[in-house]
Amino acid sequence: MTVRHLMGRPIARAVGHRQGNGKRTSIGAGQAGRSEDKGDAMRDAGGTGRDHAVVAGAGIGGLLAARVLSESFARVTVVDRDALPDGGGPRRGVPQSLHAHGMLSKGFEVLQDLFPGLRADLVARGALVRDVQADVNWFNDGRLLHRAPSGIPCLMVGRPELERYLRTRVAALPGVEIQQRTEVVEPVADPTGRRVTGVRLLRVNAEPEVITADLVVDATGRSNRGATWLRTLGYEPAPEERVDSGLVYVSREYRRRPGDLDADAIVIGASATAPRGGVALSGEDDRWLVTLFGMNGDLPPVDHAGYHRFAQRLPVPDLHRLLERLEPLTEPRLMRTPVSIRRRYERLDRFPAGYLVLGDALCQFNPTYGQGMTVAACEAAALRRCLAERSDDTLAARFFRRAATITDVAWDMSVGGDLRFPFVRGRRTPRVRLLNRYVARIHRAAQSDPEVGRTFLAVANLQEPPQRLMAPAVLSRVLRPRPAPAPGTPARPAPPVAAPAAEHPERTAS
Repeated sequence: MTVRHLMGRPIARAVGHRQGNGKRTSIGAGQAGRSEDKGDAMRDAGGTGRDHAVVAGAGIGGLLAARVLSESFARVTVVDRDALPDGGGPRRGVPQSLHAHGMLSKGFEVLQDLFPGLRADLVARGALVRDVQADVNWFNDGRLLHRAPSGIPCLMVGRPELERYLRTRVAALPGVEIQQRTEVVEPVADPTGRRVTGVRLLRVNAEPEVITADLVVDATGRSNRGATWLRTLGYEPAPEERVDSGLVYVSREYRRRPGDLDADAIVIGASATAPRGGVALSGEDDRWLVTLFGMNGDLPPVDHAGYHRFAQRLPVPDLHRLLERLEPLTEPRLMRTPVSIRRRYERLDRFPAGYLVLGDALCQFNPTYGQGMTVAACEAAALRRCLAERSDDTLAARFFRRAATITDVAWDMSVGGDLRFPFVRGRRTPRVRLLNRYVARIHRAAQSDPEVGRTFLAVANLQEPPQRLMAPAVLSRVLRPRPAPAPGTPARPAPPVAAPAAEHPERTAS
């Protein structure tokens, strides 16, 4: 992972954690509460109603948006064209759900704020909560980051299970309805074209119909038609920034048994000399979810022998050695990643009232950095803060500004990382080259200095602003690193992240 913009603004200011009145929303497991002043929030100072909100898309971003909107709107309708599985399995509209997903520590923090009890509930269902530095073998540029307690928790859970859990919690909120097998054809506007007033829906075996809404949120993900929708409404689409790393990844599940590994996950980043990598994450149902990825035509094969040969070519041998000992449970599944796209809605001069864009529909990242779900969670928290300010006439402008602040950090990290590879098109300024060289030195120092490693992981997990990596205390450690450990020196074991007492029985060494 590389930091392109080390002076970005911290996202905490854009996200916030409390509503404008300082009160927290209380949601017990299996039931939902409302903010105490919701009745007052039903109408802003300008008289705009907050009766009904429609969210297009029931993925992670759409569900988090619905959770936040339920505090301010009497009714929230979430619409998705897929048949949503009761058991939490993969679905057609989210093909990436079969592959490894990362919920960064900042995203995990936001989820727990929005859904009290989430941690204990997911752990009871087989998810793991671990220390991101003590319990994970991180390899950056082929160098093992020094393992030590960091106090930074990470959530290991499959995307289908996480989405199922969030969907169950959101569906239980008063006034929230989730409609499946229903497609949002397009938003509709008032006669002036200045305000979106609803959406045109197409249900299975039914004629199109229009339902009214005071706010429409596009959370349709990578398949979004935002540009087309805006043109239909008479607006220019948002300018885009694109980066194509040529990424292809292939995933497979393996049986997990105690003693497989001295850690609960392996993360091997691609290096400039070896543009391929992989991860193995402990998951629910005693399984390993393994994802291998390559770029620029170097694709992981989908047959058993070829898959293992590709793992053998990674920058370090650790993941290949693990796979050779494991029992496969599924066949390898291939996923070609579309180009990373950032849509700059905050730069538009004209935009309809009553309409927002969130999640992958706003910015889709290179998935090897694990940022998408966390950025969506932070955007939902930012939307919560914007809604608490009451002025709906400027809601879109305020939200897009805050979303841009959140996206800046993650986008610059992933784009900077991609620009290390000569086959990725993009402008490499002297500053980008200098910072990439500095981050390479961070990886060298982090082999032996746990504090450098912790700071890097805190930034990568969006818990700290990137400029922390340039703080004098860190800079001195990076420029004058400790001697690296001798080859073959085992990583120092460390205690787990502190968890509620009820969760400890679920922790089993892997």
